[in-house]
Amino acid sequence: MKVFVIGAAGRIGRRLSKLLTSRGDQVTGMHRGPDEADAVHSTGAVPLLGDLIHDTVGELARRMAGQDAVVFTAGAHGTGMDQTTLIDGKGLEKAAEAAARAGVRRFVLVSVFPDAGRARQRTEGFEHYMRVKKRADVFLTRTDLDWVIVRPGTLVDSPGEGRVTAGPAILYGDARRDDVAAFLAAVLREPRVVRMIVEVTSGDEPVVEAVRRWRAR
Repeated sequence: MKVFVIGAAGRIGRRLSKLLTSRGDQVTGMHRGPDEADAVHSTGAVPLLGDLIHDTVGELARRMAGQDAVVFTAGAHGTGMDQTTLIDGKGLEKAAEAAARAGVRRFVLVSVFPDAGRARQRTEGFEHYMRVKKRADVFLTRTDLDWVIVRPGTLVDSPGEGRVTAGPAILYGDARRDDVAAFLAAVLREPRVVRMIVEVTSGDEPVVEAVRRWRAR
């Protein structure tokens, strides 16, 4: 499988790319910073410099040509509300339109759990982020792509256990980045898991079994 990972230098993007390349998939890892190429290359992916803010839909589509799937893991990561709008929001819209133009139907989006961060003090920037992410989800669901939206709980770097809780509506909790990446990798191998929104936290069900259960729906 040929997979185009947007945000491949991020903490989920790197984990996912490494999992995919280790099982023999060909990964093109799009990253924004020129200094991130080595990090992407270390996962076995082919680094590709790209910018969701400045690249046109046509430019993105040309980069995606020939791919089997696109995974969107990019984010502004607290660099400001304008950046959040342009990357998490408009950037997702561009990427989805580019995938459609390139003929890549499979599109997996890493979104956010609705309750994420609600226990801490709320800020204008955080509330803006949550609104932008929700609008991005809605935009993707209205496309003709074979989309899947994965909404992880609060992401943590604890070592993965290969087990999750996954469902359309689950109780809020943390999600290990290792396990979220494993869940994404499993979803990519299950074409019958399509047009679904899945919430994911750490849990007791093996990742592969969780995805198979969704496949059977």
